[in-house]
Amino acid sequence: MFKSLISDKRLTGHILALITITVWGSTFITTKMLLSELTPVQIMLCRFAIAYVVLWLIRPKFDKTTAKDELLFLAMGVFGCTVYFIAENTALKYTLASNVSIIVASAPIITALLAHFFIKGEKLNKNIAYGFIVAFAGVILVVFNGQFVLKLNPAGDALSLGAAVSWAIYSVILRTCVDKFNSVMLTRKLMFYGFVTAFPIALIQGDKMPFEVFSKPDMLFCILFLGVIGSGICYVFWNKAISALGVVTTNNYIYINPFVTLVTGGIFLKEPITAMGVIGAVMIISGVVIASKKKIEKV
Repeated sequence: MFKSLISDKRLTGHILALITITVWGSTFITTKMLLSELTPVQIMLCRFAIAYVVLWLIRPKFDKTTAKDELLFLAMGVFGCTVYFIAENTALKYTLASNVSIIVASAPIITALLAHFFIKGEKLNKNIAYGFIVAFAGVILVVFNGQFVLKLNPAGDALSLGAAVSWAIYSVILRTCVDKFNSVMLTRKLMFYGFVTAFPIALIQGDKMPFEVFSKPDMLFCILFLGVIGSGICYVFWNKAISALGVVTTNNYIYINPFVTLVTGGIFLKEPITAMGVIGAVMIISGVVIASKKKIEKV
């Protein structure tokens, strides 16, 4: 029985999605540290470049692709890397972090809506809708964690929504490619085009890369963690999870992101975890379970 569980493709997909979202939820600590020395675009370029090199070392083979394939890879690099990260990081300049966290957490339901129309076999159903309501309510409780502070800012909130929509578009495009190409190669393409499209932005901003920063052990660790694990390995895991579970079910794990951030913030930054945060965490997990249940019935 144990052997059959290990070989189960869906179980592997759930494990990979959970590992990935746990890492992504903890990357805010390393990113926060790096922001004291680097700009958001510089961090992006470093993590994309490192991820590309690592993935090339893992699989140096260059697969034969068509012009159409390369356009799809370019679109994934733009929406899944450059636009997503720039929109999210820029939003933090204009609005509260809580606003950004909540709005970006709408990405799974936006993905489900797009997938309903553009991906065969990824139809909306009542479980997805109910799971979204429960998990999203939990996200709100976790983000506020006992301190309700809500201040609307049109520019920042619009950028946050743009990040969520960008991730949803990336996810739908990825679903069309993930079973056709090797996951390592696909992620390597994503990082390549993410770097290529982010580089002109760095040139426009005119900020010189302070390479001396990486002589500091803590800064070097942070950028390697983001590049090797956060961008390289985790994107590969995410691709495999989508292949096993589908884009809607896999993206439901994004709801867990604020919970992971809450826990890691409590451990490493000594930020308090309130009863409201714990209740929210339970609701998030419940919502993910509800939304992940297979049901053909449509909303």
